[in-house]
Amino acid sequence: MTASDLLPLPVALPLLAAGVKLAIGQRLPRTQRFISAGVLCAVLGASLALLVAADRDGPQVMHTGTWPASVGITLVADRLSGLMLVVSAAVTLCVLIYSIGQGMADQDAATPLSVFHPAYLILVAGVCDTFLAGDLFNLYVGFEIMLTSSYVLLTLGGTAARMRAGATYVVVSLLSSVLFLVAIGMVYAAAGTVNLALLAGRLAELPSGVRLVLQLALLTVFGIKAAVFPLAAWLPDSYPTAPAPVTAVFAGLLTKVGVYSILRTQTLLFPGGRLADPLMLVALLSMVIGILGAVAQTDLKRLLSFTLVSHIGYMVFGIALASRGGIAGSVFYVAHHITVQTTLFLVAGLIERRGGTTDLLRLGGLARISPLLAVVFFVPAMNLAGIPPLSGFLGKLGLLRAGIAYDTGWSYVLVAGGIVTSLLTLYALAKVWNLAFWRAAPPDLCEDGTVLESDEDSADAAESGSSPAPVPPSPPSPGEDSGATAVPLPAGAAHAASLSGRPITTTAALPAPMLLATCAMVALGLSFTVLAGPLTGLADRSATELLSRTPYISAVLRH
Repeated sequence: MTASDLLPLPVALPLLAAGVKLAIGQRLPRTQRFISAGVLCAVLGASLALLVAADRDGPQVMHTGTWPASVGITLVADRLSGLMLVVSAAVTLCVLIYSIGQGMADQDAATPLSVFHPAYLILVAGVCDTFLAGDLFNLYVGFEIMLTSSYVLLTLGGTAARMRAGATYVVVSLLSSVLFLVAIGMVYAAAGTVNLALLAGRLAELPSGVRLVLQLALLTVFGIKAAVFPLAAWLPDSYPTAPAPVTAVFAGLLTKVGVYSILRTQTLLFPGGRLADPLMLVALLSMVIGILGAVAQTDLKRLLSFTLVSHIGYMVFGIALASRGGIAGSVFYVAHHITVQTTLFLVAGLIERRGGTTDLLRLGGLARISPLLAVVFFVPAMNLAGIPPLSGFLGKLGLLRAGIAYDTGWSYVLVAGGIVTSLLTLYALAKVWNLAFWRAAPPDLCEDGTVLESDEDSADAAESGSSPAPVPPSPPSPGEDSGATAVPLPAGAAHAASLSGRPITTTAALPAPMLLATCAMVALGLSFTVLAGPLTGLADRSATELLSRTPYISAVLRH
């Protein structure tokens, strides 16, 4: 078996496992959890093998059904896609373990097994397909697989808040999908193919005006999916309502798939940086407006959602430079940010479970109450802010050096914007630390065993004019106080709910699988600092390969 024979596995294995789990239904819960974890371990192993082969031997290519590139489906793994596969596989495995722990802690086994797990595996398959797609239409198919499952995950449990957020997300996603189809049709009409390797040659023969229209069409589509300003208004209202593991994997991966698509198409199909200045403006606005939105937030999930928009600007900054240093900085920063942003959203779920809310004004004293929770927040928070010598600092330093080397007015403005954004990120996360962890616990901090209301309970109580009735908790686990009462949430506060939309109960001892998965993510983020030398070298080789284009094109057309 050659490395190219492994190319279908990251897509096929999760889809096969999802079908098996749908057939099993709610039976054999332990077996189903083992299947999910085992499949994602296999995906991680195949991804590592593909990355090693791509780095050692060049891009790995497979034409499905032995059809030629001009008409068939082509799967390609080069250094960039191999790195994205490895990072996404490691992250999705940790998030799956976290979700298993949450389902067990909430005694909510039925919904995660019968709905969440199959949808989650299909999401993983869609993400992997987008990273491996060698043509625009297969890239579109990967996006649709990913988005279809994300509709299910975002509205899981059917709570009112999730349905409202899901409606916005679905409308935006459908609009971007329609625009993507239109863009693919335009590309095919102009060049007679949608294969990326063939397009790299044929687009160069088109009139410059036609190329510009096609470039703008694809950038608009991928900009919506990457949530760059001004196409990111949907994100802060959509992500915070979902369960913690769903929000984490959405924040870590879904927007980075859009960034990956921009990186791939701009370097392979539209080299030369013709839209460098507009992309720099987009990067600057994303960084500054996103972080200003984060500074203004008092809810942790919304604050992290705005920092997500802001730090997408760093990645677009490197792509806009179109230099080896800029592309290498973007590749490094994408891998770093997937891990750190996912970790912070998992920590937000733990904070919600311990403190009863993610509203910073109602939290406090968590550093004394749960020192380990304080540590697992502090490390990725400082990493995101770019404190030396963590990988966030190394990634930003690489991008700033590339901006200075570019030596234009816009690049210096971007460098200044990047520094200001990093300082404001530190300020926003320091505010979270001071309010949620460092200050004394407020009198109304939820105690152990408090049952948190769902949004439907608050809405029903408001309509009837009566005070909310206590929400019956899930069957208590051994040693748990069964006499806990519900505490109503103020208007506008984030509502905590389990995977199936039921109220959750605060606990002094955080569920072990959730805490262990979060600690594993913290360790993964720190490994980027420990292995910064090899990772920086890989990012630099990826940038060289992307800008030369020849290895990718030759591998596809020669295979």
